[in-house]
Order: sequence, then structure tokens, then C-alpha cells
Amino acid sequence: MHPHQRRMNQGEKPANGTDNAASPLTLCYNAVACEAKHPFVSVISNIHQEGYEVQDMATRVVVTGIGLVTSVGKDTASTWEAICAGRSGIRRITGYDTTGFGVHIAAEVDPSFDISEYMDRKEQRRNDGVTHFAYAAAVQAIKQAGLDVRAHGDDVGVIISSGVGGLETEHEQYRILFERGPDRVSPFFINMDIADGPAGFVSIATGAGGPNYAIVSACATGAHSIGESYEIIRRGDAKAMLAGGTEHGITPMAMAAFDKMQALSRHNEEPEKASRPFDALRDGFVMGEGAGVLLLEDLEFAQARGATILGEVVGYGATADAFHVTEPAPNGTGLQRAMRRAIEKAGIKPEEVDYINAHGTSTPFNDRTETAAIKQFFGDHAYKLAVSSTKSMIGHTLGAAGGIEAAVTLLALREGILPPTINLEHPDPECDLDYVPNAARKATIRYAISNSMGFGGHNACLAFKKWE
Repeated sequence: MHPHQRRMNQGEKPANGTDNAASPLTLCYNAVACEAKHPFVSVISNIHQEGYEVQDMATRVVVTGIGLVTSVGKDTASTWEAICAGRSGIRRITGYDTTGFGVHIAAEVDPSFDISEYMDRKEQRRNDGVTHFAYAAAVQAIKQAGLDVRAHGDDVGVIISSGVGGLETEHEQYRILFERGPDRVSPFFINMDIADGPAGFVSIATGAGGPNYAIVSACATGAHSIGESYEIIRRGDAKAMLAGGTEHGITPMAMAAFDKMQALSRHNEEPEKASRPFDALRDGFVMGEGAGVLLLEDLEFAQARGATILGEVVGYGATADAFHVTEPAPNGTGLQRAMRRAIEKAGIKPEEVDYINAHGTSTPFNDRTETAAIKQFFGDHAYKLAVSSTKSMIGHTLGAAGGIEAAVTLLALREGILPPTINLEHPDPECDLDYVPNAARKATIRYAISNSMGFGGHNACLAFKKWE
């Protein structure tokens, strides 16, 4: 049976109440399960006949390009090297004067990143940093994939999203408005500020004419963008999608607001030790910035053009806690459902998951809740799989987090290396899983998931498979 087919439980009655064995759909159901001979055949989803529903062999979706801009690297190679080395990108803030602020640290993009390698001066001035990061990551992903986007324009879409949009531009333009008057506000302000600005710019600059929009779900934004892009390809609305998240939100207003919520770490004395997910002394997250973009493709399309396949997206789950705007639901019930949906869609058992790239923010609530969700959903297997938090090194990049962490998950699968959770020095009795403490290690990883949770009760889970 193909992994994407819906399995009926033993003894389960179909909607019309007839006996499973006597179903006239049995022959059709068996015929659909012909993957051994025709593994890449796409047939219509959700066949309805006499009350039966069959989830068929939908189009398979693979990853052919990865682009990263983070606090530990200007591109994918440098970011992955730093993460494997357990190097922190958290430093004292340089973007503004922190005098009078309670928090003086953040994970600003690596100083070696130079947007002039990707954009001319005019485009730089007309776009916020949130678009700079997105475009740089998208160009990296396209280059690695070797895809001529303009040649396939109508079949290539873009969903690259931000949780907050052009926050730096917004901060600066409000200052100009109140200090110099409305006539001095930039005519480019709106385009620089809106959350869909990065997706729109990437589409225009690359010639991608397929589905193009942005998704805003706070810190789950990047993961939702990848998940929905996966679904777009599966249903045949695009052959390829540039998908992920981007963020440039280390501004005085954002930092003051998050600090006022008591969400940020105040470990100013040793910035590199401030983000410590699952550690008993964690005191909040560290603001980060950057972008993570994947190039997703229909498997047949990728193989026909001879692309190198980096991994496969096999599942996606999206749910809501429907509980509280900032506090996760008790025991992470919403996240549990997202993990279940992603794993069921992948057609695997929970016991087959080898690694979880956790949301792992370094806040007391999140880490405790996510650990509880993993333990309740996976049962005894929770103590056999590996869990780690990339945020321990690059901080919390908000809307970019899901994109960056999906990329790290794919690299872990491809390279057979479990990224570490650094600064894990003081055990928390409530966080007692294998968090790959302080040092990366080699491992055989076949299936992995990446979790994202966002203010508003948003949950997203992406499931990936090693390409073999």
C-alpha cells in the first residue's frame, strides 16, 4: 500500500455501513496500490464511491535547493558548518544603542553577509532587510537546484513569508513622520513594510509566475509556508515552489515589547550562553533574524531535468491550540495533533521517526510543553529518538524559524549528523529527553520532523525523509 493511502482500521465500517470485505471499491483500492510498478503515477485524490474515501498516490515532493542566511553564516555551507560545531551567533546588539534597554543581546545576521552580492544599490534602498535576506536565500536555493526559473515561470511559485514584515522600515518611517513631518515619509514605505513584500520581490526578480503569496502565523510562519507549498505541488498547481521564512525584526520597538512581555533572556553578560533550550536555568528566548528558503519540486519534474535531490517532504500537519494567545495548550495537545497529522500523511509509524528539530525556544513554558507533547505522542519511543534546538545557536528568528529549521533538518538527514542543543548544562526534571547536548553526533537518520509553534496557538509540523 502506498504511504499516502488512507488505511481503514480492522473492523472499521465505511460510511454506508456495508462490510469492508464486500466493498465494490476493493478492486479500485487495490489497483491504486500499484506503486511497485508505477511509483510516480499521480491519480485523483479523495476518490468517493459508495461512502468510501481513498487517499491516493499523490505527487511526491522533493527538495532540490536550500538557501540560508543566519547569525552564524552568510549562506548554507557556513551556517551548517557553524551549527555542527555548536557555535553561537548571539552577540551584543550593534544595530542601535541599547542604553536604557533591559536586553542588550540578539542574534544579528552574520557580519560577513553582504547584500550587494545579490542586489544592486537601488533595489537595496527600496527593500527592507526582511526582503534582502529572503532574496539572498532564494537565490542560493535556485543556484543549488540548477533551475531555470524563467524558463518554467508559470509552473514555479513563491511562498516566502514573514511574521512581522519590514519592521525596521516601519520603525524608521514612524520616526521620520513624527520628527520631520508627513511629507518626508518614503513613497516606498508600504512596499517595504508589508508581509508579502519578500514573496512579491522574489517572484518579480526571478520570473516565478506560479502561486505567490505570504502566510502570517507568527513563529510558525516559515513552516506553514513550506507545508502549504508542499500541498500546492501535490495537488498539481505548481511544479516547483520557493518556500520558507524571513525576518529582520531586531529593532528597538520589537525588543522593548518582547522584553516587556518577559519573553526575552536577560543573560547580557555572556551572550553566547543566553539561549539554553531545555536547560533548567533558561530565562527566555533570544531574538534572531535571517532567512531559510527551500526549493521544492514535483519528483517527476526534478528527475526529468536531472536535478540532485536533497531530501523528500513526506508530511505536513497544521493545527490550532484554541487556548491562549501566547501560552501553549497544556501538554501541547495542539502540537501533538500536528505531529500526528504529519506522520500519518507520511504513511509511517511514530516509531520510525529518528530525529525532531524542536521549536525549542528557551522559554520555560515552551520547552516544558513541547517535551510533554513529544512524550505523550511518541510514548516510550520519545526516549529513543533525538531532539535538538537550533535556536540554542541562532536565536529565535520568529517567522523565519520554520524555514531555517526545516533546512537544518534536511541537512541532518542528508549528512547523517544530529545538530546539538548547546548550553544544556543544568538538567530540568521536566525536560528529560535526548536533546543532543552540547555536541553534534553522527547518526543514521531516515525520517525526521520539524516542529513550529506560534503566538495565537498556531502549530505546524513538517515530516522529511532521507533521499536514498
